[in-house]
Amino acid sequence: MAPRRMSVTQTEPRARRLTLTGEPEKKEKEVPTLKALKDAIPADCFESSVVTSMAYWVRDMIYMAVLAYAAFQIHLLPSVWLRGAAWMAYGFLQGCVGTGLWILAHECGHGAFSPYTGFNDFMGWLTHSFLMVPYFSWKYTHARHHRYTGHMERDTVFVPWTEQELATKMRVSIKQLAHLAEETPLVSFVQLIGHQLVGWQLYLFLNVTAGMRSGPEGTTVKRNARYSHFDPTSAMWSGSQRRGIFYSDIGLLLMASLLYYAGQQIGSWNVVLLYVVPYFWVHHWLIAITYLQHNHPEVPHYTAESWTYTKGSLATIDRTTGFIGRHFFHEIIDYHVVHHLFSRIPFYHAERATRAIQPLLGEHYHESKEESFLGSLVRTFRRCIYVADRQQNGVLHWVFKDAAVAE
Repeated sequence: MAPRRMSVTQTEPRARRLTLTGEPEKKEKEVPTLKALKDAIPADCFESSVVTSMAYWVRDMIYMAVLAYAAFQIHLLPSVWLRGAAWMAYGFLQGCVGTGLWILAHECGHGAFSPYTGFNDFMGWLTHSFLMVPYFSWKYTHARHHRYTGHMERDTVFVPWTEQELATKMRVSIKQLAHLAEETPLVSFVQLIGHQLVGWQLYLFLNVTAGMRSGPEGTTVKRNARYSHFDPTSAMWSGSQRRGIFYSDIGLLLMASLLYYAGQQIGSWNVVLLYVVPYFWVHHWLIAITYLQHNHPEVPHYTAESWTYTKGSLATIDRTTGFIGRHFFHEIIDYHVVHHLFSRIPFYHAERATRAIQPLLGEHYHESKEESFLGSLVRTFRRCIYVADRQQNGVLHWVFKDAAVAE
């Protein structure tokens, strides 16, 4: 298993430590070239192993089977309160395990699971279909996200509103926007719950939060238009990709049939408790992780003219999440910057690769302060609402109602 994350004292002199100040980040040195960063990483970090990757996959499947077996014993508990608490614990733990499996399929999509493309796609399709995820359609749009991270037009996830876009949407002037955009804590909390419960489904069905030119080869895909990850005929896909969308749909239909059969055998309510509740936990974690990897008050976005692959990849954030992130989530939160730079590096080499490039990156490496992951989600969701290019240099920073954000 991957070693424990490096201590703060090891990274403090070199890394830019992020706080929730909302102040634009100031760069003093030029961004290193991609070649220089790649040359600094040991060559074996780029090598994936079928045995190692499958060992993690088998481990997670054993965890899932043990939890499911334990769940079938819950009815033996003497109290309804104990049974309720046991089901809640099961849903949370199985959701953590399912998220780990989701991440292993994510490795398949990047070609980091093994050296074999066909094997990667089979394992990714099998695992994501089991989790009711359309593997190939996700793979195609996720590849665009990696190719254009931080690009205001071509990124496919969590592209923020610009100041002018949001003012137009809310039918107010830009001067009025700062007073209206920041909602009350209760309104923000309700919006966040919706974001976490159905954000993934809205992305799959409606392609929400994607950039205006996030289609194949930069074709226009309007924000929040009805572009579905399940539709092989959608304008989201090139001609060569449509077969993959069909295969994704077949995988989902097979899994849905299996769940229906299970419901006939053990009861629909048991299927809800055993599968559906963990399913929502998985996608809560998926949305939270992706959101916090790409949103922070000090991390910018770029216009088409100022964006480069390296600058966009470095506009991501590493965060420390403790045991759950290290063990169950395969450290995808802890070492995400290097993953965006070189997505074929397997997760079990990501820490070593990160250490290798930190001296070159210096303040260009973004690492969040040690803070509550979910607390950071709430604060970031409330504060990071829209961006503006106030300096007219193609770098868009988050706009805040006040100059500082309380920790």
